[in-house]
Amino acid sequence: MAAGKKRVLDESSSTPKAKKTKTDDAAKKSKDKAPKPVQTASALVADEIDFPRGGGTSLTPLEVKSLRAEAAKEADKELFADASKEKSSKRRRKSEVSGKSKAADKDGKKSSGIRIEHLNYKRVVVGMKILGQIVAIEPLALIVSLPNQLFAHVPITQISTQLTHILETMDDVEMQSSDDEEEEASPSRVPDLFEIFRPGQYVRAVVTAVNPPGATDATGLGRARDEVQKASRRVELSLVPEKVNENIAKADLRPGFAMSASVKSVEDHGYILDLGIPEVSGFLSFKDAQKGPFEKDRKLHVGRLLDVTVSKMSGNGRTCNVSVDEQTLKSTSLSEVSSVNSIVPGTLVQSLVTAIQPDGLILQVLGFFDGTVDQFHLPPGDPEDHFKIGQKVKARILYDISPSTPPRFALSLADHVLKYDTKSVASDAAATDLREAYPVGTILEAVKVIRVESERGLIVEVGSDVEGFVHISQVADEHVPTLSPSSGAWKVGTVHRARVTGYFPLDGFLQLSLKPSVLAQKFLQVADVQVGEVIKGSVKKLTDSALFVSISGNVDGVIWPNHYADITLKHPQKRFKPGGSIKCRVLVVDPERKRIALTAKKTLVESSLPIIAQLSDAQIGVVTHAVVFKVSEKSLQVEFYNNLKASVPAREASETALPSLAAAFPIGKPVQVRIIAVDPETGRITASIRQASPTFKSAITDISGVDIGDIVEGVVSDIRKDKAVVTLQPTQVTALLSLTNLANRREISVAQLRSTLKVGDKLQDLVVTSRNPEKGFVLVATKPKEKEALLQKNHLSLDTVQPGQLVGGRVLRHNRHGALIKLTNSITGILHPTDAADDYENGKPFPPVDSVLKATVLSVDKERRQLTLSTRMSRLFPSQDKPIVDREVSSLSDLKVGDTVRGFIKSVAEHGLFVTLGREVDARVQIKELFDDYVKDWKSRFAVNQLVKGRILSIDPEKKQVEMSFRSGELKRDNRSQLKLSDLSEGQKIDGRVKKVEDYGLFIEIEGSKLSGLCHKSELSDNKDADVTLALRSFREGDKVKAVILSIDQEKRRISFGLKPSYFEEKDFEQGEFESESEAQEAQTFGVVEEHEGSDAEEGDEDDASAGEASEDGQEEEASDDESDDDEDAAMDVDLTMDLQKPSGSTSAGATGQPVETLNLEDGFQWTVPAPGEDVDMGSDDESDDDDQPEGKKKKKKKRKEIEQDLTADMHTKLPESNADFERLLLGSPNSSYLWIQYMSFQLQISEIDKAREIAKRALKTINFREEQEKLNVWIALLNLENIYGTDESLESTFKDAARHNDSKTVHLRMAEIFEQSDKPEKAEEQFKRTVKKFSQSSKVWTLFAEHYLRRGMVEEARKLLPRSLQSLEKRKHLKTICKFAQLEYKLGDPERGKTIFEGIVDSHPKRWDMWSIYIDMEAGQGDIMSLRNLFNRVLALKMTSHKAKSFFKKWLELERRLGDEEGQAAVKAKAIEWTQRAAGNPEAS
Repeated sequence: MAAGKKRVLDESSSTPKAKKTKTDDAAKKSKDKAPKPVQTASALVADEIDFPRGGGTSLTPLEVKSLRAEAAKEADKELFADASKEKSSKRRRKSEVSGKSKAADKDGKKSSGIRIEHLNYKRVVVGMKILGQIVAIEPLALIVSLPNQLFAHVPITQISTQLTHILETMDDVEMQSSDDEEEEASPSRVPDLFEIFRPGQYVRAVVTAVNPPGATDATGLGRARDEVQKASRRVELSLVPEKVNENIAKADLRPGFAMSASVKSVEDHGYILDLGIPEVSGFLSFKDAQKGPFEKDRKLHVGRLLDVTVSKMSGNGRTCNVSVDEQTLKSTSLSEVSSVNSIVPGTLVQSLVTAIQPDGLILQVLGFFDGTVDQFHLPPGDPEDHFKIGQKVKARILYDISPSTPPRFALSLADHVLKYDTKSVASDAAATDLREAYPVGTILEAVKVIRVESERGLIVEVGSDVEGFVHISQVADEHVPTLSPSSGAWKVGTVHRARVTGYFPLDGFLQLSLKPSVLAQKFLQVADVQVGEVIKGSVKKLTDSALFVSISGNVDGVIWPNHYADITLKHPQKRFKPGGSIKCRVLVVDPERKRIALTAKKTLVESSLPIIAQLSDAQIGVVTHAVVFKVSEKSLQVEFYNNLKASVPAREASETALPSLAAAFPIGKPVQVRIIAVDPETGRITASIRQASPTFKSAITDISGVDIGDIVEGVVSDIRKDKAVVTLQPTQVTALLSLTNLANRREISVAQLRSTLKVGDKLQDLVVTSRNPEKGFVLVATKPKEKEALLQKNHLSLDTVQPGQLVGGRVLRHNRHGALIKLTNSITGILHPTDAADDYENGKPFPPVDSVLKATVLSVDKERRQLTLSTRMSRLFPSQDKPIVDREVSSLSDLKVGDTVRGFIKSVAEHGLFVTLGREVDARVQIKELFDDYVKDWKSRFAVNQLVKGRILSIDPEKKQVEMSFRSGELKRDNRSQLKLSDLSEGQKIDGRVKKVEDYGLFIEIEGSKLSGLCHKSELSDNKDADVTLALRSFREGDKVKAVILSIDQEKRRISFGLKPSYFEEKDFEQGEFESESEAQEAQTFGVVEEHEGSDAEEGDEDDASAGEASEDGQEEEASDDESDDDEDAAMDVDLTMDLQKPSGSTSAGATGQPVETLNLEDGFQWTVPAPGEDVDMGSDDESDDDDQPEGKKKKKKKRKEIEQDLTADMHTKLPESNADFERLLLGSPNSSYLWIQYMSFQLQISEIDKAREIAKRALKTINFREEQEKLNVWIALLNLENIYGTDESLESTFKDAARHNDSKTVHLRMAEIFEQSDKPEKAEEQFKRTVKKFSQSSKVWTLFAEHYLRRGMVEEARKLLPRSLQSLEKRKHLKTICKFAQLEYKLGDPERGKTIFEGIVDSHPKRWDMWSIYIDMEAGQGDIMSLRNLFNRVLALKMTSHKAKSFFKKWLELERRLGDEEGQAAVKAKAIEWTQRAAGNPEAS
């Protein structure tokens, strides 16, 4: 068997393996029987050769080799004897070989006593030639089906010699290919296997290796992904023509002879082929090649394997012309042969039926050789029904039964093998491939057992022409040792439920399983799994690169790390434990690679949106979930299912402009997107995150039914900042209507309109002013009033106009005198800022350009054709009693010393400010009169047109000069300054202002004096559980407060204040309201007017109006254009009877007769003070700060601020008392956690706990994702709520959510803090234990846990934590942690123990100056000056820089002053001098 070669005709191809020896006795019997025939056929038979079943032998390899050589000689002698002798000797030898066979044919002849045996992996031997059918094509190997349910593989290096050579020299070829002129003609490219072969194709092969079971080193095969691949590893085949066609006799190359060949080279007229036969080469013309089963217009690659038939031999016998015609290949048959070596697998041969046995047929092949056909390769049914002895049949060679003497073949009479085709199922219309008719996974309700092979399995009938094979291991879940044809559950004739698990293509059988577990499996193979399906699996294993999940049976899936969860998991091993169940969704199914990718992202798993798994699913408008997988500057790349990707442009990523896409959309983030464009040609999908939001109105309505100028009506569908969204009836077109326009038409303010206008209100008489077909909406305005009613105002001339007359106009621009108003084409008016409103702060002293307003005429300047106008309500409606906050100042006589007045900064000079108080009156404020304290950079505090308030100091009528001061209490400064500490008493209630805000409390200065004291943070609230830190934040320097003196320390000159509400009664605040006017003025703060000081309820309304008028829609402009330009001299057509101030809060404030100061509580608490970090300004200097900006910039910035105020309407002037109040406040500050928490608190006060929870959830959705601190505040509030009102389950659920959405460590620690504050020490301890387990790497967690124990007096438990923490923490954190524990000992434990720990630290780390400092501070807290002196002496004895020494000496001196005596201070100074001199003498020390 050397070199894998064999000579079948020599009758000694190998040691006999035709029969299996069961016992040694059987072997002996066979040896006895073997020499019985008289004729000495060969010496081989006479020797001790047995024929055991299965191929056992008792000979040594050396004996086998010598016997083979001897047998070869004898065979050569006998081969050329006469034909009759040869035939008889063959037959006699046949009877000898099969001497042990008990079977006999019907005539009783013993010549047919040949055993029909199945091929199995044990009987497959190296050198055996065999026919196979390609099942699958891998990149580096072919998977081949063999007879009798076997599988094998062919490595890429065993296809042909030429292909192997190309592979070996691939690098060289690639380098030379650029210089190759005829690149096409010499195909140097390595062809892929799928280009050469196709599934279902038959191949002739020779066995090159047989591996033991479980072998994993199969060449060309990667990791086995299914059972077929695993099975194919056992046998390795070669298709190389030199091996397959080895020893074919040259004489047998007659026309019609079929064989394998490979392309050796490409010549001018055709291909030179390698036939594997010495001295003979094949030739295939290009013309003949066109008939082959491959692409017609492409040349064949060198190394390609072909099935060919000989068409003719050349005269010299060296060239053999061949054909590749498919029909010829299938039908050509062999009738005679000169050498048995010429019979190759796949050859169709003439045969004669010599015996019919229950398990198959015995044939005589080509008149010489014996052949067997097993039942798998016979047509279905009883062989005796189809065949008769002596019948001639054409059969196809499957393999040579190797070894056998004389040669024997296994053949096939199966219809599909004879036709060289794949097995198909006949149907009415056309034949269907077996795989298509019965896909893997198909459940067959009834299959009938037709044959039982007791040790192999069952053959069952599936359909009329289809049979299946059930291996013995697949009949039941439990082990079945043997099967019986006549009894038991699987006897012949029984019917069972089965499932298709695979195919045996060459045999044409289905592979079936009767196992209940297989029948119950959801998926049998990867292709069964549907993309998007939600499945439950179990965790198989977790590696660093992926999580493997077992889905069903042997079908597994993989979850990549970015699909573990919605967020990135730092410790996935804590979530995914092997064997644990997991719910996931199928993300990608790749049947070719047998791979399934899954996702465990909660968003995707629980999504009810459509699944997009292929391009056809991506319909425009579909909203679905996707995952971000790549982020660039201009776009996001998102992935759907089945690797389908889409691009999201940056503009479609968010409603608002994002500074960084990568920060907002980290890789792996699940997002909801809407498909907005699909290009079927390129497969490019464009999606939008912005348009997928539920609030986005994507439907672009057809607005062709609405034209400009149409009078329409509609229903309010939404109310926005400065517009109402109206759905027009009956067209359903979306329209936008300016709230200012509607408010003017209804003669009310915008704020009043907001409170009355509701979604669902019907609006009539609307005029379409413009259309936007692209976006599908129109702009509308209210229908102007009829012209007839306004005729009286249409003609305005200088001759007829009178002071007091009402006129209307449009603001053209602003100049130094005020706003220039266009009344007619030839008449203009000037509106001075001081004439614009009765209340400067809440009016519009500088009305926006292009806004339309009405005014009253104050004076007429005929020369300049200009009117002086006023828009003060007291001038417009003199008959009505309008409240006047800022009186008119027309001359110096209107002022007197001591008056408090407000005005606008006219200019900022080097020596101070000039303030406009009236049209003709300006006042000067010198630098020294600007502030109570010295301010270096005073100019930056003021801007032109800023509203300011001050007190008149002096008036000089001759020089027309007015001096003004912004300093507080100017006139009575002398009296107030005399207030001393001795004048105060404990329990006295005083007015003061916040001087400074610290973490531990407020410093308050008593008004009118220089005396100040501390209000500790514990004295702010009566509620012990209140978050006083939040309360502290609400105070600002300069805030006015009412306080109670709690204690006075005359020695240290210290005053302690209290601000708790319980210290005061209502009358304390009422008293302040009814003080004399001068007192009230005295308490005011002068200088730049802050918004919250103007406590008039008009504030919100006026700002609303201005915000609306500042809108850029131009709707109002269009409306006014229609009305104003009819006549050249026509007046601006403004409804002069309209009272703009009628609905404002000022009238209601006036009606009560009390100043609206209730909200401020003397500035102690304000609803409008935002939490730190909030970007919504609800009560700052919008007007005062903005007026110094250039005009365009100022207008834009001011408009934004005014809109914010518009959102909260008149909420500045009263406490929120209802849900509606809070909702309006939140419109202005949607990101304020402070407001949201107050809203929750409000709900809890009325026992609406569920409502409070809902508000918290709303807050978390509403607050911008960048405001992490604000979101955390709400989460903490929600945890507090659940702790007090919820159950343990709801608290735990909320806590887990909070930890997932915020920094987990922060939430864990805050949870423990909540338990501590609510007197639940056991729960706090349990929470700390959870926290240190999860965050064992955090020093802070350990120290806080220790602090908790110490506060509870559990000293030993606290101390045990230190060694535990050092085991978990990184080494670099050890020192910090030990130091913290030592500090805790000083504060809450045993100071001596703390001292011991610090001694250890400074001993091991003497150069850590920070540790020395902390040690000294801790000792200082103990008050032991001697110990401190010892420490300072020790530390200063160490080498250090002069800078560090200076800081230690400074600290020592300070402590000596505080705790020591003068001697100690002197000693420190002396030591400092001594150290300095020493350092100067020894430069190294410094």
